[in-house]
Amino acid sequence: MAKLYFRYGSMGSSKTAQALMVAYNYDEKGQKALLVKPAVDTRDGGHVMASRIGLSMPCILFDELEQLDQKSIRAYDCVIVDEAQFCTKEQVELLTNIVDSYDVTVIAYGLRTDFRRELFEGSQWLLAWADVVEEIKTVCWCGRAATCVARFDKDGVMVTEGGQFMLGSNDRYVSVCRKHHKLGLLWSPRAE
Repeated sequence: MAKLYFRYGSMGSSKTAQALMVAYNYDEKGQKALLVKPAVDTRDGGHVMASRIGLSMPCILFDELEQLDQKSIRAYDCVIVDEAQFCTKEQVELLTNIVDSYDVTVIAYGLRTDFRRELFEGSQWLLAWADVVEEIKTVCWCGRAATCVARFDKDGVMVTEGGQFMLGSNDRYVSVCRKHHKLGLLWSPRAE
C-alpha cells in the first residue's frame, strides 16, 4: 500500500543524500524512482539533485511533475521529492493524490521550519497530511539535537528578519539546538 512520507531535518542532516540513496536502492531492486525538486532550488542547476557530499542524480522540476498524466506517474514505484518545504499547499495535495489515486509511494524530504522557527507552507501541509512523519537528526555544536536552522550574515551574526526564501548552504545557514537559536549562539564559544 502506497504512503506519503515526510522526512524532515535541519540543514546538514543528510536529507538529500538520503533521498539519493533511496532512489539508488529502488534502482538496485529493478524498480523506478522519480526524483523531483521545486524549480526555486537552482543551487545545483535545473535538473540535478545534489547533496553536499558529492552524490547527484538527474531529476525533474515540480512543475514538470504537475504536467505528467496518471499513466506516466504510475510507471514509477516511488516519487522522491527534495526541498519539499518549498512546495505549495496545492503541490502537497498533488502528492496526496499520487499516493491515494495512483497507488505510488511518495517520499518528501525537507526542512520543517525556517530561520525564524516558523513553518514553511509545504512543511505545514506535509505535517498535516503525511501518513508517516520522520525526523532525520543532526547535532548542534553543543551536542544537543539541532532542530533549528539559523541564518547568519557575512560577519557570522544571526539574522532574525527577512524573507523566508533565501537559497544558501553552509555560507548562510547553520543548524543549532533550540536553546542556542533563542540565544543567537551559532558557534562554540572559544576558550580565552
